[in-house]
Amino acid sequence: MDSAGARRPLSQQERYSLIGRLIEEIKLRKYSYQTGKAYVSVIAGFLKSGKTARDFLLSYSDKSDSSMRNAYFALRFFHDNVLDERFSEKIPLAKRSVKIPVVLNRNEIAGMIDVCVNMKHRLLLMFLYYAGMRLDEVRNIMWRDIDTERDLIHIKTAKGGKERVVFLHKNLKGMLEVYGSVKDGFIFKSQRSGKYNKRTIQQVVKNNALKAEVKKNVTPHTLRHSFATHLLESGADIRYIQQLLGHKDLKTTQIYTHVANSDIKRLANLI
Repeated sequence: MDSAGARRPLSQQERYSLIGRLIEEIKLRKYSYQTGKAYVSVIAGFLKSGKTARDFLLSYSDKSDSSMRNAYFALRFFHDNVLDERFSEKIPLAKRSVKIPVVLNRNEIAGMIDVCVNMKHRLLLMFLYYAGMRLDEVRNIMWRDIDTERDLIHIKTAKGGKERVVFLHKNLKGMLEVYGSVKDGFIFKSQRSGKYNKRTIQQVVKNNALKAEVKKNVTPHTLRHSFATHLLESGADIRYIQQLLGHKDLKTTQIYTHVANSDIKRLANLI
């Protein structure tokens, strides 16, 4: 297979074999399920297309920047780790535009929690905000990960396999004390005792935002954005916030300086 020139047609068995090896390489590196799924989808399409890597990428030219980037990195991963070939394509990738995250104020957060009458759903909202956790991290949190003596939460299923520890907020701790009679296994279980469905969590957040009459577009990640921004506005060091969020690069955390309004308010007092 040649990443620059024409490729010979592959049989179905050959394609299946390559996809199998791709899945193995993804698992060895402990990539997230979503990343693995995206890479497999791209490479399956690439192998079936019969196109060169360059022509295949060109077929993404009318799609979003994120789709193009995903296809590029999937192809590079495939060539480097499955084919053991140097991926020589240098497709110019548009720089990601800086998108300012949607942030709720404290009254909006409190309103969403107050209007939530379902105890499990209320606790879910509190984990997303008071611990700044990602959706998947909340789904995977277990009772044994909560240290009520030291007021800490040990997040073991963090993005990229990087574990971290965050504080156990007093409001969240109080809710945990009255929630659930059997404190074992996953904190959030479905009716079949499996992990909570992602769509269920997304819908819980959306429904309670509507009930609280929040006009902004609210997702589970919005509560995480709000957690980080409120800490920054209250004077927390950005490097501590980086650790709490589990960001590898400080630049990722610095996006919250664009929405934290404490400095903006001080500037307003100068005129």
